[in-house]
Amino acid sequence: MTDNQTRLWVGIDAGKAHHWLVAVGDTGATAWSRKVHNDESEILTALGEILDLADEVHWAVDIAGTASALFLALLAAHGQRAVYVPGRTVNRMSGAYRGEAKTDARDAYVIADTARLRRDFDSIDVPAQLAADLALLTGYRSDLIADRVRMLNRLRDVLTGIFPALERAFDYADHKGALILLTGYQTPAALRRRGQARLTAWLAGRNVRNPDSVAATALQAAKTQQTTLPGQDVAAGIVADIAAQLLALVERLKHVDHQIRQTFRTHPQAHIIESLPGMGPILGAEFIVAAGDMAAYPDAGHLASAAGLVPVPRDSGRRTGNLHRPKRYSRRLRRVFYLSAQTSIIREGPNRDYYLKKRGEGCKHVQAVIALARRRVNVLWALLRDGRLYSTQPPLARPA
Repeated sequence: MTDNQTRLWVGIDAGKAHHWLVAVGDTGATAWSRKVHNDESEILTALGEILDLADEVHWAVDIAGTASALFLALLAAHGQRAVYVPGRTVNRMSGAYRGEAKTDARDAYVIADTARLRRDFDSIDVPAQLAADLALLTGYRSDLIADRVRMLNRLRDVLTGIFPALERAFDYADHKGALILLTGYQTPAALRRRGQARLTAWLAGRNVRNPDSVAATALQAAKTQQTTLPGQDVAAGIVADIAAQLLALVERLKHVDHQIRQTFRTHPQAHIIESLPGMGPILGAEFIVAAGDMAAYPDAGHLASAAGLVPVPRDSGRRTGNLHRPKRYSRRLRRVFYLSAQTSIIREGPNRDYYLKKRGEGCKHVQAVIALARRRVNVLWALLRDGRLYSTQPPLARPA
């Protein structure tokens, strides 16, 4: 430990069970270093000791998620703010320091010293209750969708091994009736024994839409295969189980979507965000979570830059004007603007017109959608600034 200093920079190598904190002074010398369990009393003790060491303390953390949530909340409660130092930056900066060992203490030191040397990192704001709720709900929804994709792939793989014609017959990602069919019938012989009339009645009793069409498609597939493949009985049971899990997962997703919709619409500017074509409640909730406090964006350019929609130059020697996507940006925010732009071009209107204009200029689909997304950033930022709904009519001039 050292005597009281004017300024300290504290690097927090965050973890689920514990954090490692290192404080460095103006010269980069270590003033305080310790492992701190992710426990309120221990964090408060460490916080008090560090604040007693200096008049001004700057905090930096490499994880802005659930692992550091308690620490960040306690910092905010004591009037302290932290900046976010991305893991990629920490890894690159580590090479500039002596030694090759990788330890929590060394990582925390690199975070602290990087924050001391650089002043361009973004501050982390502890989310308000609404933003925190939406962050949890949208994160849970993403996990459910990932589970659904994994289970669909597994279903198709197993079904192809015993009944390839039935696997090809339906789009199981969007056909609830086909999944219901698989909970009861998975093999050609079982479908043929049931027959058209009884299979239609079985499906109708389970509220399948267009049961006669589903039954006819399944029986047509069954007629093309007379061979019983090895492992059929075991695979049929697995297919039925996965189909039942997928049906349950669809219902869970509906429930989560309903929760997100209700929670999002309690936001004071939800109606403005939703008025922008292509920006529904799900993407609107994702936007609130990814963008955070709009006061952090003094103009639309800053918001576009945060979303990775402003190219940066990578010139070298005689090569100039070489523009590329930036390496530091919010992928979640970029995804919101890209998906909403892609949705907006389905219907006639200014968004589709601008997209077609870009295609006419020689842009490929992705390039044209990105160009539209960048334009829509300006529109959404202005709408939120002025507190008005989207309209195809140009707004009146703002008073000077």
